[in-house]
Amino acid sequence: MMVKNVAVGITGASGSIYGVRFVRELLRAGHTVHLMITEAGWQVFRDELDWDTTDREQVIRDQFRCDYPGKLHYWTQRDFSCPVASGSHRGDGMVIVPCSMGTLSGIAHGASGNLLERCADVMLKEGRRLVLVPRETPLNAIHLENMLKLSRLGAKILPAMPGFYQKPQTLDDLVNFVVGKTLDAFDIPHSLFKRWGD
Repeated sequence: MMVKNVAVGITGASGSIYGVRFVRELLRAGHTVHLMITEAGWQVFRDELDWDTTDREQVIRDQFRCDYPGKLHYWTQRDFSCPVASGSHRGDGMVIVPCSMGTLSGIAHGASGNLLERCADVMLKEGRRLVLVPRETPLNAIHLENMLKLSRLGAKILPAMPGFYQKPQTLDDLVNFVVGKTLDAFDIPHSLFKRWGD
């Protein structure tokens, strides 16, 4: 299996477990991850996962690095020395999971207001894989127009909408479906859900 080099952004949209599980699956499979977490993303870790985020480096060590064979690089939102912030970096793309509507708007309008938005901008300008996993409901016309704009620019919009044909029994089953679809977007093999017809 070829090792992938993937940038992962986690924002303040509800559903931070999607991003956490996605990073863990990449690392478990031996891939390299460049991880970025927005301030709101850290807050959602506290609110949804009950994590104590006082010591962020400790959280990165305990919740992400674990004992997986992959390589994890964590970057703060103001550290533009991150290699993914440059088009000269040769990675396999970027996913933002979950992607808030604020972050989606910033990317759609080329704001590059933080490292995560800058890296997404690099993906677009270099024609590389950019997968956005929005988690919001209901959607207003601004949200939809921003998603359409980004889709037309080459981004893949992969909403956090789990399928039910797999007959999920637990919350984990629902999370695994979305994470599995996100791994599919990077051609990364997994067995997180039962495929239609299997």
